[in-house]
Amino acid sequence: MPSVAGDAARKSARKVTVARVPATKPAVAPKRAAAPRVGVLSLQGDHAKHGETLRAVGAEPVRISLPEHLAGLDAMILPGGESSTMLRLLDATGLRVGVEEFVRTRPVLGTCAGLILLASQADRLPGPTLGAIDITATRNAYGRQVHSFTDPVDMPALGGGVLGVFIRAPRITRVGKGVQVIATHAGEPVGVRQGKAVALTFHPELTDDARVHAWFLRDIAGFKLTGVRA
Repeated sequence: MPSVAGDAARKSARKVTVARVPATKPAVAPKRAAAPRVGVLSLQGDHAKHGETLRAVGAEPVRISLPEHLAGLDAMILPGGESSTMLRLLDATGLRVGVEEFVRTRPVLGTCAGLILLASQADRLPGPTLGAIDITATRNAYGRQVHSFTDPVDMPALGGGVLGVFIRAPRITRVGKGVQVIATHAGEPVGVRQGKAVALTFHPELTDDARVHAWFLRDIAGFKLTGVRA
């Protein structure tokens, strides 16, 4: 009959000491820079196309239709549309004060009707403009909808020309001191900049060329963009 001492010895021999290996922490991927949040005034007009172009250049579009939508924005776009209707809706929604404060100090791009809103003076409007750029704009200066056209625009900041879509476009009839002309068509200004405010008489969002939006966000607003296809 095996002894108790012999059983204990055999059990002890079968014991294996396992060294503890410190757990390794999973590798952490470097944080990517957050996409700039760009508000697009969405009361009326061509705001959806701007949103598509913003996504294409790596920005996050945010629709603006109420005052609370202004929180946390990095830049803003005022799209084309009907400028008198947009001014009325700015007042009706309570957005006027917040938008006016934003466009006078923060990066903003206005296209077509957006240029009229940013101008210091414009004709035949139900109320004052936002006054972010010292220019005078004349509404529907090229004629009615049937007189709309597409033509190359000279924009040196983009390294050459860009296709301009002019739809019931305004004309810039006066450029004030401190305002830089950044785009021309047939010898007249169709794009201007004053500080962080940029305004164009045409619609860059209606083409497949996203260079205008990418330039605005990089060179004017100062953001690094990821996944840019422009």
